[in-house]
Amino acid sequence: MRQLRYSVAVSLDGFIAGPNGESDWIITDPSFDFAALWNEFDTLLMGRRTFEVAIKRFPSLDAMGKKIVVVSTTLKQYPGATILSDKISEAVAALKAESGPQPGKDIWLMGGGALFRTLLDAGLVDTVELSVIPILLGSGTPLLPAGNRCPMRLEESSALPNGTLRLYYSIAR
Repeated sequence: MRQLRYSVAVSLDGFIAGPNGESDWIITDPSFDFAALWNEFDTLLMGRRTFEVAIKRFPSLDAMGKKIVVVSTTLKQYPGATILSDKISEAVAALKAESGPQPGKDIWLMGGGALFRTLLDAGLVDTVELSVIPILLGSGTPLLPAGNRCPMRLEESSALPNGTLRLYYSIAR
């Protein structure tokens, strides 16, 4: 079964977006191989707001060779994307069970926090991969809204030269 991996940048004080949804605080480090990370996935799963940011940043998102799945009750259709509007947990469980467009590739849960919480509480998230950016935002979109407790196991950690910490956790089941 394919893994559902929540991989996201987070501020040191626990926000995945600034108070106005901004992500200009997310710094990159040339030593991190983003292309290698990108190649581990064949499917991108995200909420509507994350999708709207993604298509502004990458207008040809649908041409990047990934299946795009958007969870939204307001977005009814979008060219090149599959829209999930109800029975989200069931639909994501089925997506994990599929062989996927490219066998052996995982599903990248890109955001947002509420979708992460829903899928985590449903037992569908397999890993949480954080890039902790050295900044305190003070407010914004939290990494995770309130919900159930979820124990995790640290699998790997590393520090990048720019001060970003990469933390890779598996869900302790």
